Amino acid sequence: MSDDIGLWSVPIAVLGGAIRVSTPFLFVSLGECVTEKSGRINLGLEGTLVFGAMAAYGSAYLSGSPWIGLLAGGFAGVLFGLFHGLVCSLPKVNDIALGIALMLLGTGLAFFFGKPFIQPSAPPLPAIDFGTWSDLPQLQAALRINVLFLIGIAVTLLLWWGLRNSRLGLVVRMVGDSADAARAMGYNVNAIRVLCTAFGSMLAGVGGAYLSLFYPGSWNEGISSGQGLMAVALVIFARWNPLTCFFAALLFGGAGALGPALQSVGVTQGYYLFYAAPYVLTLAIMIATASPTRSLAGAPGELSITK
Repeated sequence: MSDDIGLWSVPIAVLGGAIRVSTPFLFVSLGECVTEKSGRINLGLEGTLVFGAMAAYGSAYLSGSPWIGLLAGGFAGVLFGLFHGLVCSLPKVNDIALGIALMLLGTGLAFFFGKPFIQPSAPPLPAIDFGTWSDLPQLQAALRINVLFLIGIAVTLLLWWGLRNSRLGLVVRMVGDSADAARAMGYNVNAIRVLCTAFGSMLAGVGGAYLSLFYPGSWNEGISSGQGLMAVALVIFARWNPLTCFFAALLFGGAGALGPALQSVGVTQGYYLFYAAPYVLTLAIMIATASPTRSLAGAPGELSITK
């Protein structure tokens, strides 16, 4: 059917792929945005994402309900976030080093406990067909949108408004910009950071549930492809703005969908190079933000990368 619309199938496939691929990027980046807004970095979200995917898939398979799997993925994220936040509250603990350790721990535990779930099939999360108005099967497939993407849009708007206008958002930003000022106002800095880290990890666990229960919709040891780490670069690219995180996630998702889109129209030589587009984009972002001629505009003052 791709020959019927010619090269138009490429942008349509990229559109659909951007929506599908961007969803885990969106949840992980929103979670890390909240965590970093409180003045802490969590590089362990890659491990949280993978473990959340395993926990969600296994729970959905054993219970027969994808929603129980989704809750399990989020709960696994909360546990990882609480552990990261509590340990980072101890004196002389480096949040970056601990995050790397948790990344390795999370992926290792996921591989160990997830071996029995590689072959079984778990029930998937539902999707809504927004393309029924069209007769093109390519467009219908592109507009078959999972409910988590819609939830992600709502979470994006809520966090964008909350961090700017609510009292809770003001407290989180104050803790992230100046811990001394927050303490002077009577706030418990460590407790706020622990809660923000737990919330951020919960969103990463939900992103993992999307990976295993919808797209690609299975459990295997290479399911994340480094999306948790790339999401940290995405937050820097988005300048710690949840609304910009949404559009950046779509950009990353579109880059990840470019290779399969070219393959779908018969490009058989060199298309695999486009599979590296998300990693090239991540590298370019890291180089740009590390340049001495550019400042980390918008970065919370208490982040270790700003000191």
